[in-house]
Amino acid sequence: MKRHVVIIGAGVVGVATAHQCLRAGLQVTLLDAGQPGQAQAASYGNAGWLSPHSVLPPAYPGVWKQVPRWLMDPLGPLTVRWRYLPRALPWLKDYIASARTVEQLKTTAVALRAMLKDAPLLHQDMAQAVGVGDLIRVREVLHAYRSKADYEADTYAWDIRSQSGVTWQTLQAADLHALEPALADDYGFGVLVNETGYCVNPSAYVWALFNHSVQNGATFIQTQAQSIQYDDLGLTCVRTTQGDIDCDAVVIAVGARARTLAAQVGDEVPLATERGYHYVVQAPEHGPNHPTMFMDKKVIVTPMATGIRIAGQVEIADLDDVPNWQRAEILKQLLATLYPDLAGHIRTEHITVWMGRRPSLPDGLPCIGPASGCDAVIHAYGHGHVGLAGSARTARVVAQLLSGATPEMDLTPFRPQRFARR
Repeated sequence: MKRHVVIIGAGVVGVATAHQCLRAGLQVTLLDAGQPGQAQAASYGNAGWLSPHSVLPPAYPGVWKQVPRWLMDPLGPLTVRWRYLPRALPWLKDYIASARTVEQLKTTAVALRAMLKDAPLLHQDMAQAVGVGDLIRVREVLHAYRSKADYEADTYAWDIRSQSGVTWQTLQAADLHALEPALADDYGFGVLVNETGYCVNPSAYVWALFNHSVQNGATFIQTQAQSIQYDDLGLTCVRTTQGDIDCDAVVIAVGARARTLAAQVGDEVPLATERGYHYVVQAPEHGPNHPTMFMDKKVIVTPMATGIRIAGQVEIADLDDVPNWQRAEILKQLLATLYPDLAGHIRTEHITVWMGRRPSLPDGLPCIGPASGCDAVIHAYGHGHVGLAGSARTARVVAQLLSGATPEMDLTPFRPQRFARR
């Protein structure tokens, strides 16, 4: 009899895991309170990057010095709901502490590189297997700087990427603007990164992975998991709002809502929500040729099937706080500044906005691996800013654990038990 795995969460990590578990010959049941591929999931609205070079956590040495300036800047990349700040302080303290030194960043980079290496090719393989290979583009992405001096201030970061095997080429102003003629003149230096890619429609990609899994034997139940039941003999069932589901193994892949389930199986993890926004305008001929990250603004602009998407912002707030759509308006203003020709093409009927919840851990690494209380329960959440890119290898590793194979990467840095030592 096939081992029956219940996967809690049908975002990109959950549906990719379902796909790989079916490939491994396991029986799969997917649970989610919402419909896969829809706007409630963080994977719906991300920037689409499949970036093996995203090996550095968002924090960096001295980041605390920048925070007051960001908070005072209405166009800045970070905002805090002040009533939530007392609850957020322990997480923020650990977030800053995890990147106090360059040596800490190097350690994190080694772990993230193992998860992200070959991400575009891994996603291309999955997309082709489910019939949507056109949604994955394997090509260079761009980092835009205002000046070479700004790039040189980031030398330590590019050195760390280089040490992990990342390659790139630098672009002076003339070459940068020849590559990206719509780019604002304010930007005079660029870094074009190789071995990267992006997804032109994350929502459609998640839906395709989900739909293919269901067509190939997975069961989907639209319900909310309330608890994971186990005893001294092992796992018994997942208790949901629609009743109990007997199973042999469980994967917690419910993203920002994983903290309660993790505690039930013996692991207290400091999972928090970094809320992000996006803004999409239907004017693709006036935007970028390459997905582009603007290093001073901490936003990414990506040409997608649905239009030009600008994504970013970090808003520290309670999981269920209402959106602050002013953050999306800020993205609109930034987009018109970054690509001046777009300014005359932004019409209300041509735009969409979105807010999502990145499941983030303070050290910039997800939780992947068996639970403390029951090794038939596998953690797979907390990917923060690299959820889409990291989902492919995460899914492979989880399927390997569940089928008794040796994981293809070292899971030590990702163990949920790492927080118990703090």
